[in-house]
Amino acid sequence: MTKQEVENRIAELKSDYIRIQADLEKLDSVGGNTANAEKQLGQMEKELADLNKQLASMEE
Repeated sequence: MTKQEVENRIAELKSDYIRIQADLEKLDSVGGNTANAEKQLGQMEKELADLNKQLASMEE
């Protein structure tokens, strides 16, 4: 993956993360099941961490 592809994926994940976080807050406020959204956020956080490490190693 090129540096630009990594940066694009990070931007995409951040956008999706914000959207899912808002959905989670709505579900929580109406007493909905939040387990799936919480699981997605956790997976996204791990992928973001991995991508940020990859990006940092490219910039060295």
